[in-house]
Amino acid sequence: MNIPLNIIIGYALGLILLYLVGWLLLVPLKLLLRFIINGIIGGVALWILNLIGDLLGFSVALNPITALTVGFLGIPGLILILLLQFILL
Repeated sequence: MNIPLNIIIGYALGLILLYLVGWLLLVPLKLLLRFIINGIIGGVALWILNLIGDLLGFSVALNPITALTVGFLGIPGLILILLLQFILL
């Protein structure tokens, strides 16, 4: 059984194309999942800050922008949100 070279090349290019399409679909899903997880972590951090802040007399708005800022930047993001809160008031 003799398989022509153009058939082998066609199958190889098809497999490479299938791999690239799968990779392009998987990477944005990982990025979206990272955004969601960081947003949830930031929201929880702001919620805890608001619980403590009620005792001290201040609060920070809990919305997607502040949650993602704290989620991505961590403690510096939390400090940034607090500084903006005090500067803008």
